[in-house]
Amino acid sequence: MSTAAELSPTPFGRLVTAMVTPFDAEGAVDLALAGRLARHLVDEGSEGLVVCGTTGESPTLSWSEQLKMFEAVRQAVGPGVHVLAGTGSNCTREAVEATREAAAAGADGALVVVPYYNKPPQDGMEAHFRAIAEAAADLPLMLYNIPGRTGCSMQPDSVARLMNCANVVSFKAASGTTEEVSQLRQACGHRLAIYSGDDALTLPMLSVGAVGVVSVASHVVGRRLRNMIEAYLAGQNAVALSHHEQLLPLFKALFTTTNPIPVKAALELSGWPVGAPRLPLVPLEPAMRAALSEALDALRQT
Repeated sequence: MSTAAELSPTPFGRLVTAMVTPFDAEGAVDLALAGRLARHLVDEGSEGLVVCGTTGESPTLSWSEQLKMFEAVRQAVGPGVHVLAGTGSNCTREAVEATREAAAAGADGALVVVPYYNKPPQDGMEAHFRAIAEAAADLPLMLYNIPGRTGCSMQPDSVARLMNCANVVSFKAASGTTEEVSQLRQACGHRLAIYSGDDALTLPMLSVGAVGVVSVASHVVGRRLRNMIEAYLAGQNAVALSHHEQLLPLFKALFTTTNPIPVKAALELSGWPVGAPRLPLVPLEPAMRAALSEALDALRQT
């Protein structure tokens, strides 16, 4: 267990974008546009990209589409950027195989979500992640807790029991509370790098030991988010707070309905025609789109 003063490593950088999957007019994955968007995100401050996570609409992508998407992004950004593959599943066998394939394809890491819908108990979650870790022992893993989507939550003590897996290096905390960060640090020590899974909680989570964020908003405000994080790390708390307060209306607008519906609209409003989400998700309704456009316009004026 770490002392409060010990800082965690940053295995995937400070700003990681949970990248959308672009679709063309027929609803097929647009790999060329994905490559261009990936390069743009890196140019705007992202040090890492998560490909085919929930923001990338993994529930409606085939495993073949996901692998092609990863390969396109990997090729587009080159070796200097951390590329994580979303390989989570509520079927352990599927998650194991997908993680192995990601490792073979050159991933720098894998994002593996708590199994959804079947709601395993804590010992089932531990066994699930241990099987994945052992199947790709050289691939760094980011465990992902988002009880609002999965229907269950992985407890810090369960994560702590997985710390004897050398490749369990990070954790995306999306329970909606900063307390999760503190509990994880107390249970797991400083070796576990905790990332905020909620843009609006990035600054509060940094203050209690998180190392960065897996962001949705960075699709359109990556440089501002990077500046906020760097200001906080430099001890410029007032500057960081100012960034946070300016960004907060956009954070709220991006989560007025199910992600990634709003962020795909935000990208289109910013000149990136990434297409509508696949059913059962639908395009952003007009009133929400107008509010999102206002939030983007307000930021452009600051």
